[in-house]
Amino acid sequence: MSNLSLAVRDSSTMLRRNLLHARRYPSLTLNLLLTPIMLLLLFVYIFGDTMSAGIGGGDRSDYIAYLVPGLLLMTIGSTTIGTAVSVSNDMTEGIIARFRTMAIHRGSVLVGHVVGSVLQSVVSVVLVGAVGVAIGFRSTDATVLEWLAAFGLLVLFATALTWIAVGMGLISPNAEAASNNAMPLIFLPLISSTFVPVDAMPGWFQPIAEYQPFTPAIETLRGLLLGTEIGHNGWIAVAWCLGLAVLGYRWSTAKFNADPK
Repeated sequence: MSNLSLAVRDSSTMLRRNLLHARRYPSLTLNLLLTPIMLLLLFVYIFGDTMSAGIGGGDRSDYIAYLVPGLLLMTIGSTTIGTAVSVSNDMTEGIIARFRTMAIHRGSVLVGHVVGSVLQSVVSVVLVGAVGVAIGFRSTDATVLEWLAAFGLLVLFATALTWIAVGMGLISPNAEAASNNAMPLIFLPLISSTFVPVDAMPGWFQPIAEYQPFTPAIETLRGLLLGTEIGHNGWIAVAWCLGLAVLGYRWSTAKFNADPK
């Protein structure tokens, strides 16, 4: 069997393993999924009218349209925290040590985690999107091509954050530390353009919100779904995704392939 065939076969096996774990122990994924859903309902029904007036909208529906794209990307950040915890559990419970002694492709363990996490992120995004549609979100101006581009951006963003989360899981001594190390993946969307435009923030804070991966990705997704101008955000978002994916991949593989101490 060629190296490529071996890698595909073993990666598929590891993917099935991680999906079975997610199905048998869904509490972590559900808990992380509840965060963006609760924020969506909170900001729409408690702050919706006030926030809509603040961004120049007419009513609550304008703020729903503004809010949902940001929360879709926040959902990806929340889901990948579960990846960091899962990887950390594998490292600390001894299963990785057993895998190292078996005749399997070494990289398949990480690939299984990454692909499984991306699939979970897509499912989570669909669920949060369904809640958004149920409370009034509409994307009538988006073309089929824009929908495909939006889906591609979500998958690319999920892949990038997942590789970063895998690295965080590998350096964590236990699941609690992995969860804490991955908290920036939830914190960064809170200080981005998810809830209010960057221009509405204090001047000293605007660079913090603007020069981070979530804001250009949110603005790009918002433009694709609502038919608004994307400007330079599209290229910046793709650059962030590719940069984080490469960084996370190299970091994770180097840490995973290092001899255990």
